[in-house]
Amino acid sequence: MTTEQIWRAVATERTSLADLLAELTESDWDRQSLCADWRIRDVVAHVVQCTRANLGWILVNLIRARGNVHGALRDAAIRHADRVTTHQLLADLRAGAASRFTPVGTVPADRLMDVLVHGQDIAIPLGVVREMPAEAARSALDRVWATGSRFHIEERLAGYCLTATDIEWSAGDGLLVEGTAGALLLLATGRPAAAPLLTGPGAAALAERLRMV
Repeated sequence: MTTEQIWRAVATERTSLADLLAELTESDWDRQSLCADWRIRDVVAHVVQCTRANLGWILVNLIRARGNVHGALRDAAIRHADRVTTHQLLADLRAGAASRFTPVGTVPADRLMDVLVHGQDIAIPLGVVREMPAEAARSALDRVWATGSRFHIEERLAGYCLTATDIEWSAGDGLLVEGTAGALLLLATGRPAAAPLLTGPGAAALAERLRMV
């Protein structure tokens, strides 16, 4: 995908996520997401913050978290979600849907990966099927693979060849594991919920490995 196509896909995904969220009850917003430390409203807060996280904001939150990047993102999202109403979170998500802001150290494909994966972090616990466009998932997969160390891909997925069933995409060496590009994106970003979506000779062994992580 071109950069322009990526940004259009980001806007589409943010808008469709807002449409999904608009149908939820207040109690749904407080459900546990696929992210261990976050409710659904915390995930939404994070997606919103990624549309405007300038360098000053990042530094302040890193200091508060004593340099722990994951902790900074987690805690900032929770604080924001606790501080504003559900209505405001939804309004902010819609207002920022077309934002092309990229926090320092990231690129447009990171923003696409973020909203694709976090959309599933919200939808799967709700029992909602949220289709992931294959070409958008491919761009996100390419970005995840290019920055694999932050997802510990070498440790988690060594010994497996991941192959998409809906597009031409493959990575890794070893036992074959197949799935849609969306399922492989969930797998690559560390979501055990991907396991039931995978097939192939290596799927069962990989599912067991994911359960032990």
